[in-house]
Amino acid sequence: MSDARGTMGYVAPELWNRNFGGVSHKSDVYSFGMMLMEMVGGRKNIIADASQTSEIYFPHWVYKKLDLGTDLIPGEVITVEEGEIAKRMTIVGLWCIQTFPNDRPTMSRVIEMLEGNVNSLEIPPKPILSSPTRSVPGSSTS
Repeated sequence: MSDARGTMGYVAPELWNRNFGGVSHKSDVYSFGMMLMEMVGGRKNIIADASQTSEIYFPHWVYKKLDLGTDLIPGEVITVEEGEIAKRMTIVGLWCIQTFPNDRPTMSRVIEMLEGNVNSLEIPPKPILSSPTRSVPGSSTS
């Protein structure tokens, strides 16, 4: 492969830098994970005009929501069951976007996790490519 191609926000890090690992089926797992989180969060993976850099990179926003225990589905009234499904999809998505391909699950494991119980899933470590928490120059923090 001579040139990396793909949609920003969905392309696995190894497509741009081989230091993260080789391109493989795990690159597609990464893209699937970003799509899962976008479906749950109802927003694009990158928001260039966000008020804080922590809101620009979608996975960082997701980790923040999970840490705070706030709703992952913005502005929606959902049932407990829908909330559990959203949380399960989000956690699976976070596993799929781990920085290094070897840390991502196989698609068969992804299916198992999606069909399983949300309480049996651990939140994965934050990928090393997450954005820092700081204000964007010229934005208000109040």
